[in-house]
Amino acid sequence: MEVLMHHLWQRVLPRLPRVMSTPCKSDLSCAAGHAPTDSISRPSTHLPPSTHLPLVSRLFQPSNLRDVGQEKRAQVDMTCKSQRLMQQAGLIHPSNPGCYYYLPATVRSMEKLVRLIDQEMQGIGGQKLDMPSLCSAELWRRSERWDLMGKELFRLRDRHGAEYCLGPTHEEAVTELLASQGTLSYRQLPLLLYQITRKFRDEPKPRFGLLRGREFYMKDMYTFDVSEEAAYHTYESVCQAYTRLFSRLGLCIVQVHADTGNIGGKLSHEFQLPADIGEDRLLVCGSCSFSANVETMEPGRTDCPQCQEGTLMESKGIEVGHTFYLGTKYSHIFNATFNNTQNKPAVTEMGCFGLGVTRILAAAIEVMSTEEAIRWPGLLAPYQVCVLPPKRGSKVDEVAGLAEELALSLGEALPRLRGEVVLDDRTQMTIGKRLKDASRLGYPYVVVVGQKAAEETPRFEVICQQTGETTFLSRDGLVDLFRCVETV
Repeated sequence: MEVLMHHLWQRVLPRLPRVMSTPCKSDLSCAAGHAPTDSISRPSTHLPPSTHLPLVSRLFQPSNLRDVGQEKRAQVDMTCKSQRLMQQAGLIHPSNPGCYYYLPATVRSMEKLVRLIDQEMQGIGGQKLDMPSLCSAELWRRSERWDLMGKELFRLRDRHGAEYCLGPTHEEAVTELLASQGTLSYRQLPLLLYQITRKFRDEPKPRFGLLRGREFYMKDMYTFDVSEEAAYHTYESVCQAYTRLFSRLGLCIVQVHADTGNIGGKLSHEFQLPADIGEDRLLVCGSCSFSANVETMEPGRTDCPQCQEGTLMESKGIEVGHTFYLGTKYSHIFNATFNNTQNKPAVTEMGCFGLGVTRILAAAIEVMSTEEAIRWPGLLAPYQVCVLPPKRGSKVDEVAGLAEELALSLGEALPRLRGEVVLDDRTQMTIGKRLKDASRLGYPYVVVVGQKAAEETPRFEVICQQTGETTFLSRDGLVDLFRCVETV
């Protein structure tokens, strides 16, 4: 049998296509990603596949996504810039109404955002967990939200007739979890528990791509404190963490007073990204820091309730975060208690805090991009650098090998860039065509290996996508430039 299998493999192996090995495994924080490509083609003979270097020709990019503008119906359905750009660049692909495939580049960006969120949440004492998406109807009936939520809930029954919903939020579940552990000591509080997971809401009219969908990723944190004073302190701590997060992303967020809605509680704020496509109407004072969602204000009011001097100006925003001080609304219902300093049971004070993970990605693209090209917050770009070798058969084809050597050496010289440099090896295409693709996907930096690379001291054309500036640098100059690039 061994002899037979040996002969069989000798016949089969030569017929198998050569495939690219996995990207750099020295940085486990780097997930698979992609860049634009017309079609899957064999790389230039100058550029054999490398076990350390992502090649554009080998990264998943369905070609039918790049020309969605040719499909009249698809064009009509794309109701905002971020949706159109993300579909055309192959970042997302529509599935069911309000649901999308997240393609490799989007997954890379989302995982980077998740790492940023983890840093900020764990920096204030957050502990990460994961709760079931399938939530018991009995819990929601106890909180009286089973009927209150109405058609927004995705409801289902199992084979035994038990009722469930797909969780749009997890106040009931996390409070029941805490109560099931028995009475806590006051020394164990505050307790900050959070998860980053898929959520489900039966939107009547899903639209704007990832900005308003039926299935999406959200970070939801639930906090438990010993007193109202302590809960307000935790509330402010989380709000400050949100502010730091958006500052790191370079997004100008407005924190506004908001309605508590069907989640309830005593206090609520929204974190809004100003944008014309936004569905929320905001009132912002021109003289002080006051800002609010228009739904919390009396109709027609234009004077500031905080400083009494400024005029409230209306604008639109995309909600990317929401915070609530809940008090004892849920902890009282589910008997989530702790033993206080007198060793007597007391009900915990709660807060809940949401961040729209996929919504942040889309909202950032919406406000930062041009009509023709995606621009990312630097930390979230799928890849930081794209290296373009010359066209196959061109006058400078002999320096093509320098491109791969350069891309590999950047990762060796700058460990933070390992897995962040991609080589556009589609050398059957012109530099101009590949530059256009690189612009559409929004690599922060593009390095062109062209005629000046053939000089005695090779120099490379470097394009900063955010500023549009172009410079020519030596290999050492590139290392110095990219030394300042932040990654997560």
